[in-house]
Amino acid sequence: MVLKPSSRGRWRAAGAAVGVLALGLTLAPASAATPPNDRPEEYSAQTVAAPSSEIIKSDNIEQAANLPKQPPFNTLEAYGTDIAFKQNYAFVGNYDGLVVYDIANPKKPQIVTQVLCPGGQGDVSISGNLLFVSTDYPRTNNTCTSEQTDAADPNGWEGMKVFDVSDPAKPRYVSAIATDCGSHTHTLVPDKAGQAVYLYISSYGPRAEFPKCQPPHDKISIIKVPLDNPAEPVLVDAPVLFPDGGNPGTPTTSATTGCHDITVFPEKDLAAGACMGDGVLFDISDREKPRVINQVRDDQNFAFWHSATFNNAGTKVIFTDELGGGSAPTCNEATGPTRGADGIYDIVGSGADAKLEFRSYFKIPRPQADTENCVAHNGSLIPVEGRDIMVQAWYQGGVSVWEFTDSAQPQEIAYFERTAFDPAKLQLAGSWSAYYYNGYIYSSGIQEGLDVLDIRDKRTDPAKKVRYEEFNPQTQPVYQN
Repeated sequence: MVLKPSSRGRWRAAGAAVGVLALGLTLAPASAATPPNDRPEEYSAQTVAAPSSEIIKSDNIEQAANLPKQPPFNTLEAYGTDIAFKQNYAFVGNYDGLVVYDIANPKKPQIVTQVLCPGGQGDVSISGNLLFVSTDYPRTNNTCTSEQTDAADPNGWEGMKVFDVSDPAKPRYVSAIATDCGSHTHTLVPDKAGQAVYLYISSYGPRAEFPKCQPPHDKISIIKVPLDNPAEPVLVDAPVLFPDGGNPGTPTTSATTGCHDITVFPEKDLAAGACMGDGVLFDISDREKPRVINQVRDDQNFAFWHSATFNNAGTKVIFTDELGGGSAPTCNEATGPTRGADGIYDIVGSGADAKLEFRSYFKIPRPQADTENCVAHNGSLIPVEGRDIMVQAWYQGGVSVWEFTDSAQPQEIAYFERTAFDPAKLQLAGSWSAYYYNGYIYSSGIQEGLDVLDIRDKRTDPAKKVRYEEFNPQTQPVYQN
């Protein structure tokens, strides 16, 4: 996440270029007051050149490739975001849509296609031939050629879009479904019967003047997508997770008005929710009725519970604190080592008695400049059996590889970063998501495009043997070396 404005209406025009798909299929009747737009919007954004900052790294990691952002996604406000993987493809979200990369040769990634579909964060996940994309800023309708509006517009649209990517070069827009407060992030949850997928939709930021985002919004939305009929997604429930209202907030801690992100661990029917002011452990044995079994707070050091990652045994959870919303320089000496950090929690007990117990914090040990936005962000496990090792994005703090096998004594074992994107002023940049997939680390840069990193270290080398056909980092698989 880069800090979401309270108006929930921040957006700007986006453009089209030759070779970019601008999908305009209308999937539901638009209001007469906001007819579908039949043309791509025009540019009004400053373009950004390929990254030219100096690289700083540990000796055990190398940059295998960098593919800069390409038109029309080469503007300062076309942020690169999350990643989902299928076979030899990486699907990378963008505030303006999505980019499909061919990563068959990780040292020479290629852009297969770019889909122009503005709407905010563009969180992505994949299941088979279906790609799911979040829309988080209000649009005039559910098409990819819609125009910006604001959350006070009763005819505004936000929610989930479904694409068919059976041909990755030609994504086909299949369907869409609206959700309250839009979809800031979503998490794919496999149906136990294998006939559908569920999407847990996380969103927040309600206000009384927003007709489709009303307070208190202490809930998530649950969508069911039948695999044999993805044109008919269904909103099956919007359960209230915090009947007591959740964390009321403090001057330094966010109030809970929804969740920011959820990671599921299907092997154990568990999920971990990062819900703004609360860290939550769920039982998801009934996919349509997730049940809160434990809830923790840290009003001393956590400002905004942002995301979660289990270890491979499902006995620990890493929660991230996105102090400053991703747009502040919080990796400086003034902020210190325990704010804007990761919190390491052990899961003690099982079933309804499972509880999260705090063990320690982890934060990158290299102070960053005051012109570098930096805080804990998206990451995944590096699949080494018997050890707990994670790769993680830290915006302009770069990419960090760190071990938490001993929950009380985490340590960094590799890093890759650049000097400030703009040494003269704070500009949003850096690694949004960093994930390990089939032998390499893939980093989606807000401004830097796609980085491919190769870590060679005896502690992580066994991971090179692990292969996935499909990987959604927030739908954690169990691996074996």
